[in-house]
Order: sequence, then C-alpha cells, then structure tokens
Amino acid sequence: MEETIDLRELFKIIKRKIWMIVLIGLIFGIVSGAVSVFFITPMYQSSTTLIVNKENSNSETQLSNSDDINYVQKLAYTYSEIITSRAVLGKTISQLGLDISYKKLASCVNITNITNTQIIKVDVQYKDPKTARDICNTIPAVFDQEIQRIMKVSGVEVIDTAIVSSFPVKPNKAKNVILASAFGVLLGICIAIVQSLMDTKIKTSSDIKEHLDIPVLGIIPKQK
Repeated sequence: MEETIDLRELFKIIKRKIWMIVLIGLIFGIVSGAVSVFFITPMYQSSTTLIVNKENSNSETQLSNSDDINYVQKLAYTYSEIITSRAVLGKTISQLGLDISYKKLASCVNITNITNTQIIKVDVQYKDPKTARDICNTIPAVFDQEIQRIMKVSGVEVIDTAIVSSFPVKPNKAKNVILASAFGVLLGICIAIVQSLMDTKIKTSSDIKEHLDIPVLGIIPKQK
C-alpha cells in the first residue's frame, strides 16, 4: 500500500517539526556566514573601459560608415583575446613586480565586449584593492604597446581609469547566508517528511482509522 501526503497533512508535518526546520536553517546560515568571514579570502574588483579606434591614412581616428563600425567591433573581439595573452599579462606582472603566475592572473581578469560598440570593459579581481587597481591600469598601457607591435595599428584609448574599490565583491556574505539558510530550511522540510513517512507507529485514533481502517470503540486516557 503506497502512502501519500496531501497538502493539509504536509502543513501538519511542517508545523509539528517547525523547530527542527528552523534549527537546521539557522545552523546552515551560521556555518555559511562563518565560512564566508574566516575561510574565504575577500576579492576586490577594479574596472576600466577602453575604446577601439580605426586609424585612417591621415592618422586621425574616425568612423566613416557602417563597414568601418563593423570592422572595429570585430577588432574589439580580437583585442579582447590579446589582452589576456601571455605577452600582455606577463609584462604586467613584471612591471608591477607581482608574485603571481600568468594563469593565476588570467583567471583574475575578465574581458567584456559591450554589445554593438567598440568599447571593451576590463575587470580585475584581486585580494588587495590597490593591486587590483594597479593591474587594471597597467594592462591597457602594456596592451597598447603590444598591439602596435603585433598588428601594426593604433591601439586603444582609455575611457575610464580604474580606482581603488572600498568593498570586496567576493564573498557576498549576505547572499551566502540567505542561500544557505534557505537550503537548510528545505533540507529540514525534506527530513521531516521522510521521518513522517518512515514512522509506522500508531499514536492517535486518527492513525487507527487511516492506517487500519477499523472503527475506534473507545480511548483510554493517559494517567500519571
């Protein structure tokens, strides 16, 4: 005989086990908060934006028609790959004297091409806010030199330079605590339902009617 639980019974189970559900949610939230504070290194983010130019024969930057715009937009994607190349990031490490590998720095750099524009956004996340700013401002300068050497064209112009971030972007403590608490509550509900389904003891007269399908003739009250 398969046992099912309707919504009314589900609410009864949750109400009966609410203390356990809340406790598990609190435990998960506290543990998540402690891990976020004591075990996860805060990461700070700095950003800069660059604009890709097309150089004409007079060495003046201008976009004359839609073909030029499409060309520059495609060039922006090429530039994005070059920015995270070993040639650019390796020199950035050398200039700043960073004790970090190329792969590690590459994982800290995120390049975004703004849709339908020739603008490139460079985000750098690092454990020290000043170092994040310095990396973010050094990359465009190094890239400008390398792009002229590699492609024999003019480089990019910086729109916004990076500044020091006052607050870390990772970890998001509030978000982690909320998600962990929600997961704990959901887990608590699942445990309560499983416990209810596994419990085959007859505890009330309603259990007799439901599970044994026989009438209740009388109830003996509990005596101290």
